[in-house]
Amino acid sequence: MDSLRVQKFIADCGICSRRAAEKLIGEERVSINGVPAHLGSKVTPGTDHVEIDGKPVRSRRGGKIYLMLYKPRGYVTTVSDELGRKCVMDMLSSVRERVYPVGRLDKDSEGLLIVTNDGDLANKLTHPKNRVGKTYRVIVQGSVNRDQITALGGGVVIDDGYTTAPADVEILRVKDDRTILGITIYEGKNRQIRKMCEAVGLEILRLKREKIGDLSIGTLRAGQYRHLEENEIEYLKKI
Repeated sequence: MDSLRVQKFIADCGICSRRAAEKLIGEERVSINGVPAHLGSKVTPGTDHVEIDGKPVRSRRGGKIYLMLYKPRGYVTTVSDELGRKCVMDMLSSVRERVYPVGRLDKDSEGLLIVTNDGDLANKLTHPKNRVGKTYRVIVQGSVNRDQITALGGGVVIDDGYTTAPADVEILRVKDDRTILGITIYEGKNRQIRKMCEAVGLEILRLKREKIGDLSIGTLRAGQYRHLEENEIEYLKKI
């Protein structure tokens, strides 16, 4: 069998995305045949012995799995949590293959997550250069003025001087003392929507991701998941 870069091997085994594997390698948590790995390292599946934190990484036997999950509020987007918090994987106990979430939604947010064991797809969907749009329904306290909409769409300063990339922002509905916004971003900074709204003086009451690219959460309810259709998988692979 042909050799693979170790980060691709780890992703193909369904452990995590290729980018996450590169981070593990940089943290010196990966070894090949007992020797610390680096980003240029290659392995031959079935011959070389790869470990992460001293635990063996085994080749995935089954096929590739592609799921859409509606993450409820109160769950963290991790495979496991050292603090004992509820994880999104708790809702996927019936899935026999090792899978992992692509990207993140913070604990207080809800909505669409892609879950897979396809490392190449995970890398494609999260890599900044591909500018995959993620659309959110955001309920904020009070009214929203035109200056705030313009600022959110043009880019605001968060995280010690980082300016967010242009976003698509619109007012969907105004009801009583609340405003519902539709916000599409093309990058994935940690808690980005929350930090953007905070930067322009808006208080978020509820945050739901409804779409990734053209893929919509549809009629799924919180805690439910389904396998993606073939046309949906092909769409994601062509992004």
